[in-house]
Amino acid sequence: MAENSRKAETSAKKNVVWEAESMSRSPEASGGGKQSNESPDLPPHERTSVTKVPVTPGIQNSTYARASSHMTKPASPSYFIKDPATQNNAAPNAPPTESPAEASSPSSLAKGATSHHEVLRRMSVSLRGRRESISEIKAAAPDLALSGNILSVTFTTPHSMKYHKGGEWELGYRRGQSALFDSFSYLSSDETPWNHTVVAWTGEIESAAEAMPTSDVAPDTTAKIPGLSHLSAPIPLDGEAPPTPPEFDGLWIPREHQADLENRLAHDKRIKTIPVWLSDDTETSDDGITLNNQARWRRYAEHTIYPLFHYKQHEPNDGRAERVEWADYFRTNLKFADKIIEIYKPGDIVVIHDYFLLLLPSMLRQRAPNMYISFFLHSPFPSSEFLRCLPRRKEVLEGMLGANLVGFQSYSYSRHFASCCTRILDFPSDSVGVDAYGSRVEVGVFPIGIDVGKVEQVAWSKDVSEMRNALQKLYQDKHIIVGRDRLDSVRGVAQKLMAFERFLELYPEWREKVVLIQVTSPNTIDEPEEQPEKTVASRVNELVMRINGTYGSLGFSPVQHYPQYLSPAEYFALLRAANIGLITSVRDGMNTTSLEYVVCQRDTHGPLILSEFSGTAGSLRDAIHINPWDLTDVANQIHNALTMSAEKRMSMQSSLYQHVTTQNVQSWIAKFLRKLVGTLASTKNSNVTPLLDRTLMLKQYRDAKKRLFMFDYDGTLTPIVRDPQAAVPSERVIQTLKALASDHTNAVWIISGRDQDFLQQHLGHISELGFSAEHGSFIRHPGDNTWENLAEKLDMGWQADVVDVFQKYTDRVPGSFIERKRCALTWHYRQADPEQGQHSSEALHKELEATVVKKWDVDVMKGKANLEVRPTFINKGEIAKRLVNDYNKDIAHMAPSGTSIPKNKEGRLDFVLCMGDDFTDEDMFRALNSLSGSQVNMDHIFTVTIGASTKVTLAKWHMLEPEDVIESMALLAGVGLSGEAHEQLSQVNLATVAGLEGHVPE
Repeated sequence: MAENSRKAETSAKKNVVWEAESMSRSPEASGGGKQSNESPDLPPHERTSVTKVPVTPGIQNSTYARASSHMTKPASPSYFIKDPATQNNAAPNAPPTESPAEASSPSSLAKGATSHHEVLRRMSVSLRGRRESISEIKAAAPDLALSGNILSVTFTTPHSMKYHKGGEWELGYRRGQSALFDSFSYLSSDETPWNHTVVAWTGEIESAAEAMPTSDVAPDTTAKIPGLSHLSAPIPLDGEAPPTPPEFDGLWIPREHQADLENRLAHDKRIKTIPVWLSDDTETSDDGITLNNQARWRRYAEHTIYPLFHYKQHEPNDGRAERVEWADYFRTNLKFADKIIEIYKPGDIVVIHDYFLLLLPSMLRQRAPNMYISFFLHSPFPSSEFLRCLPRRKEVLEGMLGANLVGFQSYSYSRHFASCCTRILDFPSDSVGVDAYGSRVEVGVFPIGIDVGKVEQVAWSKDVSEMRNALQKLYQDKHIIVGRDRLDSVRGVAQKLMAFERFLELYPEWREKVVLIQVTSPNTIDEPEEQPEKTVASRVNELVMRINGTYGSLGFSPVQHYPQYLSPAEYFALLRAANIGLITSVRDGMNTTSLEYVVCQRDTHGPLILSEFSGTAGSLRDAIHINPWDLTDVANQIHNALTMSAEKRMSMQSSLYQHVTTQNVQSWIAKFLRKLVGTLASTKNSNVTPLLDRTLMLKQYRDAKKRLFMFDYDGTLTPIVRDPQAAVPSERVIQTLKALASDHTNAVWIISGRDQDFLQQHLGHISELGFSAEHGSFIRHPGDNTWENLAEKLDMGWQADVVDVFQKYTDRVPGSFIERKRCALTWHYRQADPEQGQHSSEALHKELEATVVKKWDVDVMKGKANLEVRPTFINKGEIAKRLVNDYNKDIAHMAPSGTSIPKNKEGRLDFVLCMGDDFTDEDMFRALNSLSGSQVNMDHIFTVTIGASTKVTLAKWHMLEPEDVIESMALLAGVGLSGEAHEQLSQVNLATVAGLEGHVPE
């Protein structure tokens, strides 16, 4: 059975290769001439019968198909599908071929691989020329324990949806993103070994208008006809008002009708889809869901992220609308994370697509640290100078870095991303990756392609050929330049028209001989409203009228502008009839029109003029590249394309066609997944510390009745500064600590290496705080003014020996100094030359280990630009253990005298938050990890390290900087930017609260 299945899969794969070959063969090769002796296992781009055959003008593949019945290809799903639910995955009958040669054992191929590059190479060699199986993929990377499941996550489903009140669902094909949806179809087909599922939002569900019953007899009154709204209700004639239906906003869908749609999508034969329902929690019940203001879920992405990623910055505003939009964007990603975790199984691969879901990788990493996650951005990624204009720039980058692999359309976008991670987050990066959270995030370039087979099937159909002939007859003796763009400012339609006007001005001999057919489809991006005179549509219409008025006549208009959607047949007929394809986008990620134009010109060889700012420019290197802002050069290139020799046009088209047909959408997704598997194999044993899940922390905080907080000071509550005495707490830190400690169910402690005097001076006036100074040598309980010396019985004779060594290095290193504490000594070099200080600290550390440490029970601790020596039995970990034990027994001293405190049933801590930034704080994390389960529930402990993304830590969570710490404290205390309760929450905290409560709070 298994052998028959393998042969069938191989046969299906051979049919795909056979079809690709037949499209490019010469008449002799296709008509049964001399057969090639080359191996049938080679892919098409390596066969001389494919790559060495010239393209013959006027001869199409259908010519040979009609002449020979055995060459007739079976029907396959159309390129544009109106009802995806009616499609099936029936594989075409494969032509008879020889079975491929036996490959080497995958296990033996993977054995001894030392890097992901080696894994990729071995996988490619072992699978060349035949369909890969999931067992071979698993064998190439056995440690990954892959399940064979792929979850493709995109913002909207491939289906558009219309709901009828009777419960009937009408599914259509969603416009745009055809290449992405084709990749989903491919992964869901029998051509791949993966079990594929798409997770996506339903999109805006349209409510079908119910038709009024018709009658030949006019009614006597309108009283029984329902009004379109309560404002247009009919006036009764008999004095009795008709019953008024209950009023509600939005679209109500009963739960059973939701289940019907979910079942239909889950069993779709083309693409299995699991929908995500987006609404406030107050709009969802066991009975159904109410969909209100559905466009709000895409508003932040389209109003803020999309323009900025395309180098457009909106005018500054008061931020009130953006606060709510960001909260909705955060909740959208959160609901996607909930749905994925609901269906995820260990070993599944998650592939996330595009800018609507930038936060999702990190959210998934927080919940499943070992999940296999990749992210692909289909839009451009801006330079760091532009990304800095985004208020939530840090959150966006942090979100993307939750993935194992981040893919881009072109190299410049990947370089911008790595540069932003370094310049904004201070993460080490290079051209192929970023070091983040204790692991390596790979960055790659994967130019997306199209489904060439489907394009050719539609483009050379009988209907399209007839339309193409009609177009050529309509514009006989005219050269046709074709442009098809979405009507927004980044597609460069205005630049195209101005360049065409310049062309007619510079080359009068072409007037009335060239026509520009420009099709502009409505903009699907909900961009912020502009003044009518400034809109792109107004500008385009103005240019069209000006050009036609200047260079046109009563019988001819040089620009034919069609602001509408074209049917697939009309679209491909236009591309086939064109003499030049002109794309002048000023910034875009993926432009399928350029690829489809190349395919449609396989016989006529019309040149392609392509903007260098298009995402496909880097792939289509043989196209004529132009700068759309240089109107004169674009005009000159149009002239060059019109006068280009047939041989040069054929050479250009042959190279472009070769690239487009081999680097198709199937090749794109296969390469992306293969790279991901190789990346995962090389980073399998790395320790990832995800970003702190603030939503989870807030939920546990609210559920807890007894809480303990432990904060380090330097590098946690305040930034590291050159002068240690200048590290004073800000007013926001003080007010936020006061607000947090004022809740008598909270015990808030500052556990620092600072001495008593410093802590007393700057924070001692907050009586509700507890303090531990000098890494646990001294403690002061909340509400108490006296310090307890925990090291008074220890022998401090070691200090004289340490001072002697410290002084020797202080004399050598200008800018270094000694800090004397009661129970510790610290040598600081943060004001010294960085290289000299680092080199001297290493030498000092070795000398202390060789002398003082062997003589006394002391530890030498590496800090940030310092070395500290302290007694072995004094450390922050011991203080953490002591506090947990104390507060598990009694919390009476957490409140002022005379105040009663409600206790939970066990009287144990049910929330512990510990934050620190350096090596000494690892003692606290280690101690809390050892207490996890015995003293405190493991899920109730939040250990968080602050600072460098590359550090290896015992903490469970990570944060970047002290500002994030204060933001988290303010979130828990429910205070604003100044630490006052009456102020509104920050934008980040508002989104977190909205994510937990299920709606944006007022």
